[in-house]
Amino acid sequence: MNSKTLTTPAERFENLPDYPFAPNYLEIGDGLKMHYVDEGNKDAEIVLLLHGEPSWSFLYRKMIPTIVEAGYRAIAPDLIGFGKSDKPIERAAYTYATHLDWLKSFIDQMEIENASLFCQDWGGLLGLRLAAENDHYFARIVAANTILPTGDIPANKAFMKWREFSQNVPEFPIGPMIDKATVTELSPEVIAAYDAPFPSEEYKAGARMFPVLVPITSDDPHTIPNRQAWQQFQKWEKPFLTLFSDSDPIMKGLEKVFQGVIPGAKGQPHTIIKGGGHFLQEDKGEEIAQLMVEFIKQTPFS
Repeated sequence: MNSKTLTTPAERFENLPDYPFAPNYLEIGDGLKMHYVDEGNKDAEIVLLLHGEPSWSFLYRKMIPTIVEAGYRAIAPDLIGFGKSDKPIERAAYTYATHLDWLKSFIDQMEIENASLFCQDWGGLLGLRLAAENDHYFARIVAANTILPTGDIPANKAFMKWREFSQNVPEFPIGPMIDKATVTELSPEVIAAYDAPFPSEEYKAGARMFPVLVPITSDDPHTIPNRQAWQQFQKWEKPFLTLFSDSDPIMKGLEKVFQGVIPGAKGQPHTIIKGGGHFLQEDKGEEIAQLMVEFIKQTPFS
């Protein structure tokens, strides 16, 4: 492993609330280890749960039991730089392209095919792009408070404010930020669990980088590949569901983009989650998991 990579000490993750899941690790290139939760029958249909910024698989602790009880296999990786996964300390190590490569390596090694994708925040910027480029990965998609930006439409004020804050605040307050982006008031134990992966600022290079990797201008290097992904989605007939929340200032209303473009989104039971902030899995995890399970059952893979 590169000497410029940190691994969060295991004791940071002791006694996390409602997170009893055994750790699993996969090497995904450059000696980097990616952590993932893998619960349920190993022969069952896979539900892949992708987190975003600056969270980790802890975000899915309320959804995983419902998915497993319904007979599915829940897999929730921690992106590189987050959770229990390795954390390169150089900010330059984190690009949109490297994140795509890392996640693709994970999906390929796990032999994930015809799975159900649930993606939120950067989980969508990565998962949706990989779905468009690798049609066999997913039989259906649930997009929640996310978008696949091309930089053709200016970013809104809420996002630009967040982007500026993330680059200039001396100490990046991970747990308190997640608390601010939920409707529920999080307990000190839950806030501490979101802080757990990051013992010091040195561990936060990946979390600091994500906001500036979002394509916000049409000359961004990922503008063209993301436009090409949207062209694929214009032909996407597989079931596509949006579960957006009513209290997310950055993503509110973007569900209409998916619904208007993707053929597989027509006639689906799209839902606006009431009382949900940006991190709707935290606010309404059980409800969302139930909606996802119903969606999978209503759209059997043939």
